[in-house]
Amino acid sequence: MSNRRTVISTLLGSCISACLYDPYRSVIGMNHFLLSGQKNAPDRPFYLTDAGRYGVNAMELVINGMLRLGADRCHIRAKVFGGSSFLPALDTSDGFFSVGEANSQFIMEFLKNDGIPLVAYDLGGNRGRKILFSSYDYSVIVRKTQTIGAAPRLLKKEKQFWLDSTSKKDQQTETPDIWG
Repeated sequence: MSNRRTVISTLLGSCISACLYDPYRSVIGMNHFLLSGQKNAPDRPFYLTDAGRYGVNAMELVINGMLRLGADRCHIRAKVFGGSSFLPALDTSDGFFSVGEANSQFIMEFLKNDGIPLVAYDLGGNRGRKILFSSYDYSVIVRKTQTIGAAPRLLKKEKQFWLDSTSKKDQQTETPDIWG
């Protein structure tokens, strides 16, 4: 966050960066987050699921930091970037999303729910991005990296790891009866 003339940069793959600004108070903020690999609950908005909690925290931290620097919440605008998927598309019938896809879905839902206007975005694809966010004119320069091919065996391992970890987490969330 800053209320001074500056340029903030980050490098993104499947992560998301929200570049927020209040053009009336000259305050900017940028975050960089990666959601956990949890399943999407079909009956709840993604931003409210366990997976969305990391993005929610990152968004609230940057918004609150901007407010402390003098931004007015009703003037905050957003430009969002990232959400690449370096691995080929999958059948999502078992609830598995690529991380980039889940991150992109989250940020769009969050901004809509929070009433923050989306001015520009560059999400998805199979290339990473280096972004530079300027407080001078609120512009974002995006430089995309070269594509990286992934072997199907790696994709299968990643999906199995995700399924195993979510299954273990589901088992761990059962609350023991500590009151006897």
